[in-house]
Amino acid sequence: MTNALEQLKQYTTVVADTGDFQELAQYQPQDATTNPSLILKSVQKDAYRPLLEKSVRDNKGSATATVIDHLLVAFGCEILKTVPGRVSTEVDARLSFDAERSIQKGVDLIERYEAAGVSRERVLIKLASTWEGIRAAEALQRQGINCNMTLLFAPVQAAACAEAGAKLISPFVGRIYDWYKSRAGGHWDEASNGGANDPGVQSVRRIYAYYRKFGYATEVMGASFRTIGQITELAGCDLLTISPDLLKRLHDSTGLVERKLTPQIARNEAIERIDVDEPAFRFQLNDDAMATEKLAEGIRVFAQDARKLETLIDELR
Repeated sequence: MTNALEQLKQYTTVVADTGDFQELAQYQPQDATTNPSLILKSVQKDAYRPLLEKSVRDNKGSATATVIDHLLVAFGCEILKTVPGRVSTEVDARLSFDAERSIQKGVDLIERYEAAGVSRERVLIKLASTWEGIRAAEALQRQGINCNMTLLFAPVQAAACAEAGAKLISPFVGRIYDWYKSRAGGHWDEASNGGANDPGVQSVRRIYAYYRKFGYATEVMGASFRTIGQITELAGCDLLTISPDLLKRLHDSTGLVERKLTPQIARNEAIERIDVDEPAFRFQLNDDAMATEKLAEGIRVFAQDARKLETLIDELR
């Protein structure tokens, strides 16, 4: 019988969520995504230490931020030797509330890729789905630089990203699930809150339906999974980015995977268009405790890992 991973690929583009490019080939994903935490994890492994050391040597005398940009692009180039599609490279989370600097960082990263012989069509610049991050994406898209909007938890973030013309969004499933489970504490019932009722799964389904209903071209890529069930419940989503351990579990499973999301069903759902001017965006995001807390937490964690990466680089100088 065909394994669950191959079944999933019939309905959805599978993306690997890792900085460990040596793990990619066996699962044959179309694309790959990275973030500061994944890169930090990878460079602490013996197999990837030389890549970090080379980035430091090649940028002797340069600012630490320049070394990090070189390292991010080096990882991206290696990943693109394995995947046939695109790689996502993230802008420093500390720029999440600075649109102009985010734009410049996105341009700088693309120029580095192009200097390395990689066309911009194969790169997605990842930005946090803050108001400023979305404005940066809008400007970058006008320059032909495609963007992947991350740390996305609320419908208003998804609506604003689509209006800005972002190429792709990455709504987080597992982190939404984590928040609701933690909030419920001992009252959490996995049987009734799992599967199709999983709050993270439901969030992505609503966003997918919203995009199909109103004809947005922005791609939806579910992200941040905790379980195989969360993944299979979103079979049919445009893309799903999956960690290596869950890719392995899908590969080793022969369970049936059925398509759950289709454009036809989504277009028939009763959905109202969301107002996404700045005051409405900020109020609706603020009014969503889960989205507010998880966005802030995600930015903090990515920023902390960026600082840890800087420390590793400075120790090698």
